[in-house]
Amino acid sequence: MSDPAFKAMSVEEYLRTEELSPYKREYVGGFVYPLHGQAGASRSHSLIGGNIFAALHAAARKADCRVHQSDMRLSLEGSSTFFYPDVMAVCDRDSGTRMAETSPCLLVEVLSPSTAAHDRVGKYGMYTAIPSLQTYLIVEQEERRVYAYTRQGQTWALAELSGQGQVEIACLGHTLTLDEIYAGVL
Repeated sequence: MSDPAFKAMSVEEYLRTEELSPYKREYVGGFVYPLHGQAGASRSHSLIGGNIFAALHAAARKADCRVHQSDMRLSLEGSSTFFYPDVMAVCDRDSGTRMAETSPCLLVEVLSPSTAAHDRVGKYGMYTAIPSLQTYLIVEQEERRVYAYTRQGQTWALAELSGQGQVEIACLGHTLTLDEIYAGVL
């Protein structure tokens, strides 16, 4: 079996081959990167992402928004970049295409050992440049800790929640608690 990592290709080729790929791949600057270094995510990672999705689903519907789990691509407009956030909320009805969203108001990444540095630094820089984004959550899976970045005008404020706490998801009119995030996990 050949190594799928770091294969250069065009955006068109990436989009054409992604639907048939046996694994999810993110696309940054002409290169394809397999998502997770293994087949699938850990149980904690999956449960945390599911908990967040479940906690936000009704609020998203009430706000006439959409919430996606990790199977929907995010396309960064104006660049050749596609990611699969763990959870994404979108309130812009005209956002994106059938295969990718472009105007999220919330992005969530659950940290994995193989992606933690990129989620904290690389994705932070790219995500916070998205004009529609209001909240970016980085969620630990080994401890009850969430890094909540919220847009305040032209700047971003960081609140670190540990043990207990809550974060306002303004675009959905919902307050998300650490108890909801970590239910059945930690």
